Amino acid sequence: MIKRPTTPEGHVELVKQAIFEVEELRASFDFDAEGMGNITEFVDDLEQQQVKAVYQAVEQGSYEFEDKDLPFMDIVRNNEGIFLPFRDLLSMINETHRNGLDADG
Repeated sequence: MIKRPTTPEGHVELVKQAIFEVEELRASFDFDAEGMGNITEFVDDLEQQQVKAVYQAVEQGSYEFEDKDLPFMDIVRNNEGIFLPFRDLLSMINETHRNGLDADG
C-alpha cells in the first residue's frame, strides 16, 4: 500500500509517478484503442489539465495543501467500473493534498 509522503520531495515523486502512469495509459490506448474501452473520455483531462497541473503548481512553488479534493478525484470516482491501475496512487496524492504530509512518518 502506498503511504502518505513525509517530505515535499516525496509528494513530488508521487505526482511524477502519476504523470508516468497516465502517459503509460495513453500509450496503451494508442496501441490498442479497441481493447481499452472508453478511457478517451477522461484520459486527456486527467493527463493535461489535472495531474500535470498539480506538478506544475508544485514546481512553481504555488501549490498549497487544502482540505478539499483535487479535481482529478471526480474522474477517479466517476469511472469506478473502468480499470485504472493507478487509482490508489491518485487517491494517495489526494489524501496528501487534503491532510498534508505525514508528520508521523
